[in-house]
Amino acid sequence: MALRPSYLEDYRFNWETFDVVCSGKSSLDATNYLTELYDKQHVSNFLNGYGFDINDPVESAELFGIFQEALQFIKRYFLKEGNPDGLDMRVPNYLYSITNMSELFLAATGHASFKLKTEESLWAGIVLKVMHTILHADKDLRARYFSTVQTQIFDRFYKFIHRDEENRLFLRNDQGMTIPLYDFQTKAKKTRDSIIIKLLHKQENVAEELFDRIGMRIITYNKLDALKVIKFLHRNYVIMINNIKPSRSQNTLVDLGLLRRRMFALYKDSIRNQLDEDTFYQKLNVLIEDCVPNSNNHENRHTSDEYRAIHFTGRQLIKYRNPFMSSFNEVRKQALKDKENPLSQSLLSLDTSPISRDVRFFYPFEVQITDYESHLKNTQGEASHNDYKRAQLRSAMKRIFRPILEIKNYQVD
Repeated sequence: MALRPSYLEDYRFNWETFDVVCSGKSSLDATNYLTELYDKQHVSNFLNGYGFDINDPVESAELFGIFQEALQFIKRYFLKEGNPDGLDMRVPNYLYSITNMSELFLAATGHASFKLKTEESLWAGIVLKVMHTILHADKDLRARYFSTVQTQIFDRFYKFIHRDEENRLFLRNDQGMTIPLYDFQTKAKKTRDSIIIKLLHKQENVAEELFDRIGMRIITYNKLDALKVIKFLHRNYVIMINNIKPSRSQNTLVDLGLLRRRMFALYKDSIRNQLDEDTFYQKLNVLIEDCVPNSNNHENRHTSDEYRAIHFTGRQLIKYRNPFMSSFNEVRKQALKDKENPLSQSLLSLDTSPISRDVRFFYPFEVQITDYESHLKNTQGEASHNDYKRAQLRSAMKRIFRPILEIKNYQVD
């Protein structure tokens, strides 16, 4: 038998690593991207590169806590014991006996000190992917500023929301531009679990890529007013066109290309026949209702074909003033009155330059605009939010458990 040349080891490639680095594949969809971890030292090096020192008791305890949470998360959402629609599977017993994170990584890569079946080894990889997602949900630096972000973004809209004496809702500015609204809704803060589920099914598995933590829905009485809302928001600098994220814009409400072509004839008709505004408005309303877009014109595979709305993501420059600095300056003023006091001297000698006084950053927000009739359809039947969330959860479950589902030939509806 011919001997294997020693140099061949230098030319062995982990093709899944190339897929992730070069071809846009998510690490959540990879099966063997951790196979080069052969012992505890390899695991330690990997975790150092990731940002964790496994030899630090605090960081090691944090990782172990996330490991425990990942196990509970999987049971609560992906398995029948926590979710009637979940998989009819059980967490392998060996995972409950793990006390050191190195053991989990080596189990996932097939190099554990104890014998594991292929399916049991795949379970460790599943847990690691959920742990990774929990970490990204928790380590979003901007989360600490959320209440400030929410206030500044919503206030920009609330400034133009009015009710009359009969409790009717309007979008109105000081120049008299007025649009009647059926409703104006703001999205409550996403729960931590819903953020994790969303990250588990997103191609971009990082919390910075979640654009719907802050959102609002504007519901008009007809599609024409929905388009006028966009004009209103733009004209009054509520949204800045420069800060719209183009790849996030979707429109299943009105075929704008068709509308643009047909409106030219209506403009000529209004000039030729001197139409009054009410007549023009009614004719344009009828025209817009006839400009129905392609039902498949949305990218989100969990969205019903019946869903009708204009959806876009804006970004707003948030200004955060650190409350600590104002309190500290007050204390410092008192210390200046008693400079001989050793405590005052220590306080006055503190270097506060590393402490940020003001923080400024862009934060995304989602806007959905639709008309009343479309809103009713969006919230009923196939387009209901509950169906959407179930589809999202099922997608995350199938994605994370794919390696096990394939070897067991387990079919998920």
